[in-house]
Amino acid sequence: MGIVCPDETKRIEIEEFRRMLLANAAVHRTKAADEFQNRGQLPSAVQQNRELEEKQVCVTSGVSFVGIAIVNQLLFRGYSVRVIVEKLEDLEKLREMEISGEMRQSTKTVEAVMARLNDVESLSQAFNGCRGVFHTATFVDPAGLSGYTKSMAEIEVLVTKNVTQACAITPSVRNCVLTSSLLACVWKDINSSTTIDQDCWSDESICINKKLWYALGKLKAERAAWNVAKESGFKLASICPGLVTGPDFISRNSTPTIAYLKGAQEMFRNGLLATVDVNRLAVQHVLVFDEMKNTTCGSRYISFDQVIRSEEEFEKLARETGVDPTRTILSNSTTNSSNSIKLSNAKLRRLMSTVHRCSTEF
Repeated sequence: MGIVCPDETKRIEIEEFRRMLLANAAVHRTKAADEFQNRGQLPSAVQQNRELEEKQVCVTSGVSFVGIAIVNQLLFRGYSVRVIVEKLEDLEKLREMEISGEMRQSTKTVEAVMARLNDVESLSQAFNGCRGVFHTATFVDPAGLSGYTKSMAEIEVLVTKNVTQACAITPSVRNCVLTSSLLACVWKDINSSTTIDQDCWSDESICINKKLWYALGKLKAERAAWNVAKESGFKLASICPGLVTGPDFISRNSTPTIAYLKGAQEMFRNGLLATVDVNRLAVQHVLVFDEMKNTTCGSRYISFDQVIRSEEEFEKLARETGVDPTRTILSNSTTNSSNSIKLSNAKLRRLMSTVHRCSTEF
């Protein structure tokens, strides 16, 4: 793994293009001399270069809990991965992950590229040469104290808009997969629908009134991304996962976890508090990206593998998150069995069922 700045990336790509031209020239000279019988066959150097281009992707927030899981799954499936880092701290963290084995060992390339998330041009330079972008949209409280604030929600919207705009203006980028949240779907008038699925959107006014800043950030960021995609015509897919769990998830993903659980009582009462394992979610991201190659438009998916329904499940979640169940989650909460609200991830399950391997083992 090596760090490459945007200017250096451009120089490397020019050099690679020069080598490709020389290789092609050599192949064509040989072809003329030997009079190839199969004139429809592409020179091997060109074919190999095209295959490499199709397998080059970029992951934002690649050092985050969800980001590194996606990086590992991409490497497992033969992709070369470019990880966006904004600070030297992130670069050091990436190196630590590589040394500790948290990042999967692979013969494929992993490179770190410095880019500014508040600068569309910087992002476009970082994306250049990649066929796809995975935007995991992961943010932490800079002070480490206040959790996910209203100002962070606005930052998330701005960065997501920048990422999608950069995708739209970068010629090599064809597809983008956005990690949104189930919270962008469930905070609405529950009497208006009996099923919460990928067609449902949270109500912005409800999020504001309840001060659900994480839900508001995810909702507005995803809407902004879809607006850019529709205006520019590039393909976008969004995945809306429940609370992301997995090994040491509360210590490795504390800000999003605590922010997600705000409003957990109400979600539990309505049967809408759901979780998904981080490795399964990473598999789903790659499968959705692969599926986009076969379609003419993007799509939206809901992801979860468990709906929290019993007090025992509540208590287990409370222990894992370090949250006082008598105050934050379990306080006078019982499942409302009379309501008919259901969560549906049928669309994503149908996609998963089309492949033999639906989970990954490390």
